[in-house]
Amino acid sequence: MRADYCESGLLPGEPEAVEAGYRSAAHGSPRTRTAALVRKRLGLLIGETMNTVKTLTPIRREPELLGQTVVVIGGSSGIGLETARRARTEGARVILTGRNPERLKRAAKEVEAESTAAFDATDPLAIERFFHDLPTVDHVMVTAGRPYYGRLVDMDFNEVRHLMAEHLLQALYVARSAMNKVRPGGTLILMGGTGGRRPAIGMNIAGAVTAALPNLTANLAVEIAPVRVNLIAAGFVDTPLSAELLGDQLENRRDHLRTTLPIRRVVGPKDVASLAVHIMTNTALTGATYDVDGGQQFVAA
Repeated sequence: MRADYCESGLLPGEPEAVEAGYRSAAHGSPRTRTAALVRKRLGLLIGETMNTVKTLTPIRREPELLGQTVVVIGGSSGIGLETARRARTEGARVILTGRNPERLKRAAKEVEAESTAAFDATDPLAIERFFHDLPTVDHVMVTAGRPYYGRLVDMDFNEVRHLMAEHLLQALYVARSAMNKVRPGGTLILMGGTGGRRPAIGMNIAGAVTAALPNLTANLAVEIAPVRVNLIAAGFVDTPLSAELLGDQLENRRDHLRTTLPIRRVVGPKDVASLAVHIMTNTALTGATYDVDGGQQFVAA
């Protein structure tokens, strides 16, 4: 009898406590009564578990950017627009800028932007005017600009000077204007890349900018503190700009990346936007470079 109870899994002392309740079923064998007890106890446990599951409620959290204002320079498409979308889902108000007024208007309508401004982000006077009229904000992200690829013998040096200004001088222009407009603990996020870390023909300008931006970011983080300054270094990102640059080679590039990248997929604007919002919300991050390229820099180009 005791062996039967022990094998059933009943607790010590439980057989004696419940045996009386089953006296009326005494015409059954001790083993039968034990089996009945086990079934009843298991049924109670299962019922308790099901009741517990039913009473669980979803975990709720406050949006991480609730009540904050995010400025996206170059926010009318691609990474900039996707960052604005992500910021809005986290409760932020967004202000967008871009070169193309019509495209900017469409983007602003989609994300219900607080305001917009159409100007060339490489123009220091335009940047200064924009920030002069800007109220205090929490975060500024700069995604404006495009990469330059080309052999030395084919370089248009006027174009090169302009593009260098886009990537390096633009960061300085924005930092100088933003330092008095971004609240303490807010952040300035710059965009760079990882592709230029590997020397290759045609990568002179991209390589120089890639090397310069992390150092510029670290120095700015010290100089304009307590505003935080961080750099996102992306590889290939599947954006309208990528489609424009690659033309009919776009799908071949996608296929190549799907088979060679460690993540076995192409990096998209949402990947970068997610990282950008994390940098905004984690107030311990400053002066650093964060790669988001799916491991592209570690495999053959």
